[in-house]
Amino acid sequence: MNARKAVVIGAGPAGLLAAAALAPTVAEVVVLDHDELPEGPEHRRGVPQSRHAHLLMPGGLAVMEELLPGADLQGRLVAAGARQTALSSDLLTLAPVGWFRRWRHRTFVTMTASRPLLEWGVRRAVLDTNPNVTVRRGRVSGLRGSARRVTGVRLAGTDGTAPEDLDADWVVDASGRGTRLLPWLDVLGVHGIPERHVDSGLANATRVYRTPPGAPDWPMTLVQADPWSGQPGRSGMIVPIEDGQWMVSLGGMRGSEPPKDPDAFVAYALDLPSPLVGRLIEAAEPLGPVHVSRSTSNSRRYLEKARLWPERLVAIGDAAATFNPIYGQGMSAAAFGARALARAVREHGVEAPGLARRVQRAVARAAQGAWTAAVSTDVLYPGVEGGRATPVDRLTAAYSRRLNRAATGSYAAAAALWDVTTLGAPPGRLFRPDALLHALTGPPLPALAGPPLTPAEREFLAGLTPWA
Repeated sequence: MNARKAVVIGAGPAGLLAAAALAPTVAEVVVLDHDELPEGPEHRRGVPQSRHAHLLMPGGLAVMEELLPGADLQGRLVAAGARQTALSSDLLTLAPVGWFRRWRHRTFVTMTASRPLLEWGVRRAVLDTNPNVTVRRGRVSGLRGSARRVTGVRLAGTDGTAPEDLDADWVVDASGRGTRLLPWLDVLGVHGIPERHVDSGLANATRVYRTPPGAPDWPMTLVQADPWSGQPGRSGMIVPIEDGQWMVSLGGMRGSEPPKDPDAFVAYALDLPSPLVGRLIEAAEPLGPVHVSRSTSNSRRYLEKARLWPERLVAIGDAAATFNPIYGQGMSAAAFGARALARAVREHGVEAPGLARRVQRAVARAAQGAWTAAVSTDVLYPGVEGGRATPVDRLTAAYSRRLNRAATGSYAAAAALWDVTTLGAPPGRLFRPDALLHALTGPPLPALAGPPLTPAEREFLAGLTPWA
């Protein structure tokens, strides 16, 4: 253990996992955040998507468990109230091509919980198993060092305190969507880093409800947006979370944004291609206001392409690549970036020349699948800013539509889609022989006329009355 101190900017999951990646090889890891972190799972101001639905994909959870050996992150989250949803059997999905079936296989188990609970669970797991990691409040205003090597960070003064210089042998930027990394690099003399922003104009509107009596195990419910119709996409989902609650998120692309007014929120849900989400929330007790967010664009900084890159500096998570949150892959993609960091420092040592550039390239490779999936879909919507669908995008979209149609009546086709969307496999999985065969031949089972409900679920739905 040669390096004495590492500084991580940002105490979200990306920053905490980066701290865990460095902890075995660095004497001290200091995680900085401009928020005063709560003791428990509570919302904080610096997380723009905190009020909206979050899924921890099985691919991301597996990587987190690898980064936190012995922490039993999954057990901690379940004990705190997080729900485990098998996408194969515990999910009602209306895709643009029809209803997905529910299968006997209980596979692709995804964690669902509020963002504060997921973040708190990761924070406790990191701090409890890495005594050399500490979290403190501090707002970073710049990097110290030169274009050849970063030597620390500069902290802005807060609450009457003077600015402070903090030395570090390693700096990781995990400060999220609001990163100031490119201006900081400009000051050091690192210029010309290309960026790309693809914005579908998605607005998220979310409200939390008490789960109605008689529906404690109601499956997660999803009405997907249609990227192939040429119209603004609209979606709705009910996500079971902790404390017997539903988190209900409605999404609308530019030109079809969901409303903040509570009555209009329900009306929007009822007007989706299936009224199921709307019918269910009509009968549920709301537990707070509707929260709306428009911080949803895909943004990528191609740091790995910089002509000159400083030693001892890495950016991961949203500071490197940000995805439209409608696809639920951001937290898991950040975990893959942290694993790339952990593997590099374990293999080469933290003081190896050129390690920071090597890690930044690995982080870029780890994010490529999620970036491609998000952008190649978002460019299909009308009014998208920052990109237009290419012939390859349209060919990919046509294949995706066929595979989705096959997945409504084929477990093999559905499993291929879930493998990729849960980050368990790279996008090439969609073109393996089993998936390709079903995409070409179509679903072996006929289309469903409605949602695949159990008898108990049908009885519950038939007896719904509006909540007073």
